[in-house]
Amino acid sequence: MKKVLLVGESWISYTTHIKGFDTFYTSTYASGERFLADAMKHGGYDFTFMPNHEAMHDFPYSLEGLQEYDVIILSDIGANTLLLPDRVFTRSEASPNRCNLLEQYVLEGGALLMVGGYMTFAGIDGKGKWHDTAVQNVLPVEVLTVDDRMEHPEGITPVTLDPKHPIFNGVSPDWPFVLGYNKTIMRDGYELLAKIGEDPFIALGEFGKGRSAVVTTDCSPHWAPPEFCNWESYEKLWQNIVAWLLA
Repeated sequence: MKKVLLVGESWISYTTHIKGFDTFYTSTYASGERFLADAMKHGGYDFTFMPNHEAMHDFPYSLEGLQEYDVIILSDIGANTLLLPDRVFTRSEASPNRCNLLEQYVLEGGALLMVGGYMTFAGIDGKGKWHDTAVQNVLPVEVLTVDDRMEHPEGITPVTLDPKHPIFNGVSPDWPFVLGYNKTIMRDGYELLAKIGEDPFIALGEFGKGRSAVVTTDCSPHWAPPEFCNWESYEKLWQNIVAWLLA
């Protein structure tokens, strides 16, 4: 059974409640992996979820560790989470550059999928920072260096460009709307399968012995509203993308 690792898709919120003179605080933990997890499990994949706070320390520090997984999905996780584990940021110890390892992982036959969000690609305030890492070298799109969020509260619908491509096998041609995406620039020599506005939505590429793909919107709310997450072809689309990455 092929092994898929989803990294990211979690957050902790700390709220200050002000009630006149008095204040109190609450904190919550949430994650957005459920829809993609169901798609992978129903597709017959051995699925592992590594939330952001675990990835900072537990994401593999060696090529061999990465190669335990057939597909690695990065969703709503910034590059700093991999670049600055405690051993580096707190203790000033040298450590393997896990972004460099991801590039090597793809070049030596691994499969990488980057999914849109507030911390992937460039992300909010440019804090995703993926453009400045070696991961940029194995993506079919160029990541911006500024805040790349394209917010569409009115909804925006993707457009399929190559309906005969195998990732669209069994996928409805009637896309649901999404509420935003990360703006990127298509790189020459790679496949653009769907666009959103005038920007890439789904793009694929082969790098060395491996493959990578991008989907520039989120796999869960808020950019992916119920109309997208509950779409009849939601699971089939993600399953087909992973199947292409593994082909």
